[in-house]
Amino acid sequence: MRKENENEIEIEGEVEEETEYIFIPDEEGNEEKYEIIYEFVSEDKQYLLVIPAESPENEDEDDVEVFAFRYEENDDGMQLYTIEDEEEWDMIEEVLETLNNEFDR
Repeated sequence: MRKENENEIEIEGEVEEETEYIFIPDEEGNEEKYEIIYEFVSEDKQYLLVIPAESPENEDEDDVEVFAFRYEENDDGMQLYTIEDEEEWDMIEEVLETLNNEFDR
């Protein structure tokens, strides 16, 4: 697993945030590129929310599937863990709802 950053872009005196990507292997070992849309910590655990970096052209922006992972960083890089606990899912859904409400403003 690896992470990649795009450079910051300055537009009319304002600096846009850099986009971070993560490459996650699929079932066949092929690395798929995902854009990190949000990172947060809850109860001393780190979480990532990601979307596919290359969405199909016919896919509506509002219908993009968001994937959530718990992660730990170590000497070998980043280790992702799937969310299997219902309480964790409830917390992540609450975070997503809050983010969605913020973007709708």
